[in-house]
Amino acid sequence: MDKKYNGAEKTRLYELPRIGDRASFIYVEHAKINRKDSAITVMDEKGTIQIPVAMIGILMLGPGTDVSHRAIELIGDAGTSVIWVGENGIRHYAHGRPLAHSTKLLEKQAELVSNPRNRLNVARKMYQMRFPNEDVSNNTMQQLRGKEGARVRQIYRKYAKKYNVLWNGREYDPNNFDEGTPINKALSSTNFCLYGVVHSVIAALGLSAGLGFVHTGHDKAFVYDIADLYKSEYTIPLSFKLVSEIGDDSNEDIGKLSRLRARDQFKDGKLLRCIVRDLQELLNAEIDEQFDIDCISLWDDKEKLVKHGVNYVERC
Repeated sequence: MDKKYNGAEKTRLYELPRIGDRASFIYVEHAKINRKDSAITVMDEKGTIQIPVAMIGILMLGPGTDVSHRAIELIGDAGTSVIWVGENGIRHYAHGRPLAHSTKLLEKQAELVSNPRNRLNVARKMYQMRFPNEDVSNNTMQQLRGKEGARVRQIYRKYAKKYNVLWNGREYDPNNFDEGTPINKALSSTNFCLYGVVHSVIAALGLSAGLGFVHTGHDKAFVYDIADLYKSEYTIPLSFKLVSEIGDDSNEDIGKLSRLRARDQFKDGKLLRCIVRDLQELLNAEIDEQFDIDCISLWDDKEKLVKHGVNYVERC
């Protein structure tokens, strides 16, 4: 007699979508999360929805979230990152590590970061990705940091002027979110979301979040390195635009609004695809084959299933 199993069969590796094809992230608070077959169910006072968990890059669990063991089991099998966060999505409390079945990229990362010359070359690549019109081929790390600081200050002033937002510099107290200015609260919220998405891709590809090339001495140094590549395109203009729309004295929940705007912009810009591509370029290595296998169907940005077996080419 054949052995019978309760529930859905465990997802096989070749059935998982490529990490670059996943939706960016979903933030959940004050809800119960369970499992139904190969999806998680999220139930709150508004009702219940089902989410195909293999299509989520990162699941952010806020206050009041109750998640079942069966749901976490499914999330782990699918290689989805889970981050437990505080109110407003600012504080990072813990995260679950997704499956990584190859150390190829990790070995390449360790090789590059442990050699001073190679490490500097990667840092130069990062700078030129952000500011492609500058030649930094002969710059030291100290010179790169000085150039980067000056350019970022210019970007802040540019968007402050464009959106007519008062700007007195980046001031951020992680222990007192509410005391920050509206623009600093918006920047903190959107940057945190960006860190979560970047961390998700880094972990999914089997890389180390702590082996940074520019940042060092922190368990998320590489996360900060990679996130910096996208701030001037995503979180900085998004934050200034949001504050200009709601006003400095608004009673709106700027943390929630920032997360929603970030989610939509990350999805529309195919951010995960960009991160996968840029990591591949920076490390000069091919992404492990397990992320290059097409799944039976792909979940697109309009929440529809599209036909498999078709090469959907997009540039970020």
